[in-house]
Amino acid sequence: MKEMYKLLTPFCCIATLLLMLLGTATYAQQKESITIKGIVTDESNVPLPGVTVTVKGTNNGTITNANGVYSITVNSPDDVLSFTLMGELPKEVKAGDKKVINVTLVTDTKQLKDVVVIGYGTSSKKDVTGAITTIKSEEFNQGVLTTPAELLQGKVAGLNVTKSGDPNASPAVVLRGPSTIRTTGGAMEPFYVIDGVPGASIDLLAPADIESIDVLKDASATAIYGARAANGVIIVTTRKAKPGQARLSYSAYGAVESVSKKIDMLSGDELRAYLKKNGQTLIPTLNDDGSNTNWQNLVERKGYSQNHNISYGGATATTDYGASANYLKNDGILKNTSLERTILRGYINQRFFNNRLKLGLTITNSHTKSNDIPQSNVLSNMLFYLPTVSPFNPDGSYKEYYARTGSGTLNPLSLIDNNKLVTDDSKSMVNGIAQVDIIKGLKYTLSVSSQRDENNFNSYYNSKSGLAVNFNGLATRKSYLNTSSVLESYFNYDRVFGLNSVKLLAGYTYQQDKTNDGFGITTQNFSNDALGYNNLYLSNPANTSQITFDNNPISTLRLISYYGRIQYSYNEKYLFQASLRNDGSSAFGVNHRWGYFPAISAGWNISSEKFMEKIKAISVLKLRAGYGVSGNSAGFNAFSALLIYGSSATNSKFLYNGNITNAVGPVRNENPDLKWESTATTNIGVDFGIFKDRISGSVDYYIKKTSDLIYDQYPVSTTQYFVPTYTANVGSIKNSGIEVVLSATPVRTQSFTWRTSFNAAHNKNVIENLSNDKFKINYIQTAQLGGKGQSFLYSQIIQPGYALGTFNLWHYLGKNASGVSTYQKADGTTTAVQPLSTDTRINGNAQPTLIYGWTNNFYYKNFDLGFLVRGVMGNKILNATLAGLNNPVDSKIQNIPKFTEGESYSDINAYLISDRFLESGSYLRMDNATLGYTFKPHTQSIKSIRFYASGNNLFVITKYRGIDPEMNIGGVTPGIDNNNFYPKTRSFIIGVNASF
Repeated sequence: MKEMYKLLTPFCCIATLLLMLLGTATYAQQKESITIKGIVTDESNVPLPGVTVTVKGTNNGTITNANGVYSITVNSPDDVLSFTLMGELPKEVKAGDKKVINVTLVTDTKQLKDVVVIGYGTSSKKDVTGAITTIKSEEFNQGVLTTPAELLQGKVAGLNVTKSGDPNASPAVVLRGPSTIRTTGGAMEPFYVIDGVPGASIDLLAPADIESIDVLKDASATAIYGARAANGVIIVTTRKAKPGQARLSYSAYGAVESVSKKIDMLSGDELRAYLKKNGQTLIPTLNDDGSNTNWQNLVERKGYSQNHNISYGGATATTDYGASANYLKNDGILKNTSLERTILRGYINQRFFNNRLKLGLTITNSHTKSNDIPQSNVLSNMLFYLPTVSPFNPDGSYKEYYARTGSGTLNPLSLIDNNKLVTDDSKSMVNGIAQVDIIKGLKYTLSVSSQRDENNFNSYYNSKSGLAVNFNGLATRKSYLNTSSVLESYFNYDRVFGLNSVKLLAGYTYQQDKTNDGFGITTQNFSNDALGYNNLYLSNPANTSQITFDNNPISTLRLISYYGRIQYSYNEKYLFQASLRNDGSSAFGVNHRWGYFPAISAGWNISSEKFMEKIKAISVLKLRAGYGVSGNSAGFNAFSALLIYGSSATNSKFLYNGNITNAVGPVRNENPDLKWESTATTNIGVDFGIFKDRISGSVDYYIKKTSDLIYDQYPVSTTQYFVPTYTANVGSIKNSGIEVVLSATPVRTQSFTWRTSFNAAHNKNVIENLSNDKFKINYIQTAQLGGKGQSFLYSQIIQPGYALGTFNLWHYLGKNASGVSTYQKADGTTTAVQPLSTDTRINGNAQPTLIYGWTNNFYYKNFDLGFLVRGVMGNKILNATLAGLNNPVDSKIQNIPKFTEGESYSDINAYLISDRFLESGSYLRMDNATLGYTFKPHTQSIKSIRFYASGNNLFVITKYRGIDPEMNIGGVTPGIDNNNFYPKTRSFIIGVNASF
């Protein structure tokens, strides 16, 4: 922070000097005052509220009320009244000797063009040369949404958002395919910017507080954010009060959620019948007490959710302000899982010196409390655990049999009730901004923000927990504070010279991130479970090895940037944009801490040419082309490129002079040449509109190539290096694809309107290289799923020539005459015993070839109906859950699905993970349908009240045999279902939105 404020000092001096210059403004000699009243209307003679009325050249101003009425005092008949309102042409009227002046404002068609946020500024949609998609608040998805990223699901071409039913899990967000093989620190996620604050946490916002979201896709648009923009940039603009507007709004919904699909397992009687049919029996009492227990029904429940949002705000000629409060409670459909979040937000902006100086302050706090369970254990055991056993003993304790082997060895209900996991997270952000209009067209902006993320995690596995047998209670407490300070200082110069329009940007950024300021400790052996994790002092470990500390050192990372951009337009026909950013980061090697990220793009508004005037059907036709380079520096700390000393995880202590001492030695090699990954994107696009934009859309083709891929496990010789693995920039990965967006208003009458929008995106992903002359590796094996006798096996491979998420599996050849599964060996022969790891072969990948979404909205008088259909095609899912369950031989100790009833009991290989369980992940989902009615009472105090009912995940069409085909597509092991999928939910919602 000291460095930041040192850098802030000169900028404050500049701002002070500017204020002194502004303070020399002269004022006209005061004469006898005259009060003028009137009404401002539009072209249809409808009163216009919120019109700013000022006496030209002075600070004297007012705002029209809800009826368009204003009253203002002038000092002379020579004074000129200025009337301005966003979307209307400004108008000036000389006061004269009139005491009533009524004014009609005319719609400004140019000003009504869609405004797109492009980073450190805005642009009209007509002037945009990059690939940018804007989603307004009225287009957002409806439903029980725990993070704003879900608002965009199915709405943006090329943006794939996937989420399970877990209320505490963040969705995986991938834009235009994966561009890295790293997963830590959000390395695969887009970069978020909230109201101009780069890197702000998206969890700070409630969906109801968001006005619009702009998705910057190609590098010609994202390169202005330099080393953090390789995965795209998502810019969020929050709601602000408009001039003359005084608003109070309240929105709320209640929802009920249930599991949309379950795996069809055998009941107790069905399992007994299956075993009897095959001459087998269960061990009495221990494995069969005569019960018929449906563990899925006992573990799962109906989830009830509620959301409340209240906000108010107002704006005058010189001030706008507002505040909001949001409360969300989302109970998961697995018992003891829930999320509770409260978000408070307030802002105020004040303008001085005839609106030439603007000072603003925004404060936001988000507090989230999450209750969770050991999900991986519960999700697995609720399927595998024997249905022939009851949950409880006669004394009410949970029935357990720890000596039982197999996959389902722990009572699922016991796992839920005897293991407690609680996360308490508090995020806050304070953002101050100063804007000065220096001269006509030249504006200076200084923005300073501070973010805090305090995360506390507590867990307690009590003395009856099957995960901590004989531990007498196992407690963990973690408390970490992450802070981020950002200073943005930049100048914007916007001027129009005849047919020439010029926009210039020059700026400087300083950011400091401090992470892992805290500790974590685990201890055991409590005398009782009464206090849980609340007093670790009461633990009594037998030796020091039973106390473990987190190895998370504090890290301080700094980023300094210089950037500039030029936008030029001639006659609104020929468009040009170029930008350059120079980023310096302390995370990388001393030889490569600075990097340049250039971008250039151009556009041609063909529809503005004279030769297009005769083609009346075409209202918009624009050609765009751009090239740029952006970077990926996410997931690194200040030690990433340094020689690090620490304790080995496997041999951290030794005996020295009779004392146990920590072993300290090198644990990471130094790499002075380590730098960020760079993504170069070429984008060619066409925007079009026909029949006065009744039909509009765009087509984009892109090639996105990431070089200098970072991998931290390159093998090196210990004769040259301290540690046998090395972190280096070596590989490259390529994404190429095409995106199509089509919007239309097929029907538009006085009482009925139908709007529809369709988007589709095709992407091809391929790993191009993993080696160079110095560091060589042929492939990287991933997805070690385990399972009976398969702990050595990897199910995916990262290899040049193939996509990330490529499956590498045994090839299933069917059953032999004895009903035993057979597989193909590497030499082409057939085997009826478990193959070797060298017998695997490549077969499909988890990357979808097509992502699509189709939105429809119907409006009839005060009724509205909307629905969203979305889906993917061409991807594969490895159903390792079904493979592990398909184990007839072990059906005496664990349950099996109905699928296995068709298997031979003698099939000793049925459970092996092979391409037999590699299934199509294609699906079509009715994601949302909403019916609403808006009531507009004839009163000034109530603007509107809308009631609505909504259903989410109403149905899905798929061939996938698992719980749901919407698998996580993030990370380096996408598309795998391995007893770890929190069930997808189906929800029904009743809600209300009221504006006052």
